[in-house]
Amino acid sequence: MRRRPGIGGLQTAAAARDQYRLLGENVAKIRTDLMKEQLTTFRTQLEDFARKHKNDIRKNPAFRSQFHNMCTKVGVDPLASNKGFWAELLGIGDFYYELGVQIVDICLATRPHNGGLINLQELCNLLRQRRKSDREAVSEDDCLRAISKLKVLGNGYEVISVGKRKLVRSVPTELNKDHNEILELAQAQGFVTVDEVERRLSWTTGRAIDAFDTLLDEGLAMIDDGHKDGIRRYWFPCVSSISTPGGADT
Repeated sequence: MRRRPGIGGLQTAAAARDQYRLLGENVAKIRTDLMKEQLTTFRTQLEDFARKHKNDIRKNPAFRSQFHNMCTKVGVDPLASNKGFWAELLGIGDFYYELGVQIVDICLATRPHNGGLINLQELCNLLRQRRKSDREAVSEDDCLRAISKLKVLGNGYEVISVGKRKLVRSVPTELNKDHNEILELAQAQGFVTVDEVERRLSWTTGRAIDAFDTLLDEGLAMIDDGHKDGIRRYWFPCVSSISTPGGADT
């Protein structure tokens, strides 16, 4: 008959478990300390790199984007505050703050036309036109970073994807799957018709009209009835490079 371990054996096993636990804790602490030391070294090297290449970071959008990626990998956010080392060295906190203010201005100015939903590429182009006299070039990545900081303003000011395009939303409008599918369909010509939605998406007339009515109420669509064929077009400025509907056919 197999003998059960005695008290001495149980105590020996418990002591062994405690030793393994302490050994594991020591190894984990050593690894943590080593990682902290490496991160400190990386951050120091990053600061030295920033000092050496600060002019390139300020003036070259592609270089600036790569610098942000390096910062992310070591847990540094140069945009976290307008004060401190990064702001004093690079001034990029002020740069993105200024971009954010200009983006808000553009969104407000174009809202009567697009309902608060603007193509990211169009927004960047308008931003560049406004900043023609400034020395720093602005990239799409810069716009995205500036927009991410606008979330503190509450609902709105976020980037959404519709098909292959990115749209900037500046109003707290909730778009469902039907709305997104219509916007994606409209990207080809800037407009769609009820018949096209029924045919391409296999929807009923009621479903299509209900989605269009919501988009019209939100100010995201414009009606164009001025065509000889009598077919109503629904234009979407946020996905069209055309500033106004095409008007009547000749």
